[in-house]
Amino acid sequence: MDNKKSRAFLKWAGGKYSLVSEIRSLLPDGERLIEPFVGAGSVFLNTDYKDYLLNDINPDLINLYQILQQKPEDYIADARTLFTPDNNNPEHYYGVREEFNLSDDTYQRSVLFLYLNRFGYNGLCRYNLSGKFNVPFGRYKRPYFPEAELYNFAEKARHATFVCKPFADVFSLAQKGDIIYCDPPYAPISATANFTGYATAGFSLAEQSRLADCAARTAQQHGIPVLISNHDTKLTRQMYQGASLKELKVGRYISQKGHARAKVDELLALYQA
Repeated sequence: MDNKKSRAFLKWAGGKYSLVSEIRSLLPDGERLIEPFVGAGSVFLNTDYKDYLLNDINPDLINLYQILQQKPEDYIADARTLFTPDNNNPEHYYGVREEFNLSDDTYQRSVLFLYLNRFGYNGLCRYNLSGKFNVPFGRYKRPYFPEAELYNFAEKARHATFVCKPFADVFSLAQKGDIIYCDPPYAPISATANFTGYATAGFSLAEQSRLADCAARTAQQHGIPVLISNHDTKLTRQMYQGASLKELKVGRYISQKGHARAKVDELLALYQA
């Protein structure tokens, strides 16, 4: 694969675009890459496996990917109509958000999801306890319509299968010759951190630990390599003690409060038989 990186068409908090070279260098060769937490798909877009099994627990995300895979021309043409200067204001945004939250039509939701992603705040994808999308307006001067990125994703998706399942169910689908890459919602910086927003949406410390156990078992019992990325903390190092660890000096700032910001590096944990 060449060194030119492909961007995802979605803005995505916690996306892996800036780290794909490091991740790719640690991923072993194999026939199929499985991603139980695909997110915006930066690793998928920047690797060169024969096949992909791509999962996310967010049905809106997987629904969009399946529609783009099946009818890219129609989808891109319809999504493009929303990207106008007249639609770049809070009133229109909140009207579309309400329309999205009231809709049961999967195609309509997929088109509106892209608008909400590019016009909403900071690439967040967040729902309230009632399952309603609640990200506020983003106030960008001119939101970008990612046409080239959409076509690129659709082309690459010809080699992919998209599913929406709990991560443990996806692990159970792995076979000899597969490689698994996991980019879960990140663990809190400390056991007492008040971590809110997308990063803890339904993914507890118990699940972090279950993922590590799942990875170790899959590598040891089935000979399927598993690579996990997470924050580099005492907790994650303890959790991934059975893996080969690589620290990445990325210095991501976590707290939104300037005086409380702390640099946190990334950890890549590779489990192999």
